[in-house]
Amino acid sequence: MRLSLVLGALWADPLAAAEGTGPFDLGPEQSGRIRAEKDPAAIARLPKDYRFAEPGALTVGITPGGPPLGSYATDARTVVGADPDFAQLIADSLGLRLKLVPVAWEDWPLGLSAGRYDAVISNVGVTEQRKEKFDFTTYRQGLHGLFVKADSHITQIREPKDVAGLTISVGGGTNQERILVEWDKQNRAAGLKPLELQLFDDEAARLVALRSGRADVIVQPHAQLVFVAARDKDIRQAGTLSAGWPLTSDVAIATRKGSGLVDALTLATNDLIANGTYGRALARWGLEEEALPRSETNPPGLPKF
Repeated sequence: MRLSLVLGALWADPLAAAEGTGPFDLGPEQSGRIRAEKDPAAIARLPKDYRFAEPGALTVGITPGGPPLGSYATDARTVVGADPDFAQLIADSLGLRLKLVPVAWEDWPLGLSAGRYDAVISNVGVTEQRKEKFDFTTYRQGLHGLFVKADSHITQIREPKDVAGLTISVGGGTNQERILVEWDKQNRAAGLKPLELQLFDDEAARLVALRSGRADVIVQPHAQLVFVAARDKDIRQAGTLSAGWPLTSDVAIATRKGSGLVDALTLATNDLIANGTYGRALARWGLEEEALPRSETNPPGLPKF
């Protein structure tokens, strides 16, 4: 669900995640990880009185929910993925070593507030409610993916009318379902064919529905489906939509409100964008489409729905 940005596990077993990974490296060595140089300007923006959770390190909370954003490597211990890579870039920019702390999704706000880690980099979306307690540095677009079978006649889905009359496989009770229900209302009001939603609790069932032809489209967080498409090569993207539709929704580094870190993190992120390091790191995980043109500090967040 993108409003809370819960990324459910793609795999129950972290070792299973490493099998058949296609072009993605889920080994613990991560020899292809993109690194960054120290950023003197960002370092200068660090507050002089800030006390890091561990001296000399940027301690980052992260939920290993599934590839390609964050998962356990083949050793079942090392956390790898696009979010760990970005955390490494930020640590490099600040002249710090990176310490990743795996944390359950529901526990990150308490752990961050308690100072157990300096930041959370784990597909956290900006909401107005979260901004009351945390500062945010945006680093990726929040997108849902609309994917079809590789041989589907559907070429492009960009707006509600494109799904009229289709059957869509989606998680029940998710933000994706909320958006599709609104799309269906618009289509019905315009006299278009209704869409049919098939609701499933797990990704495996959603994919079976698509692959068996019982559904025309699967909708869930874009990054998850990028991984599946690269691994299995039997589905392809037909479109994306903002996870906050009809609003935009960005993913951000979360830090404690008023800790003073946010300005340095936003500056470091924008320098990484400008010098191309950021783009190369996203491309390593097939997530170029989620790139932001510029990082922002505490932008307008999603309201409660």
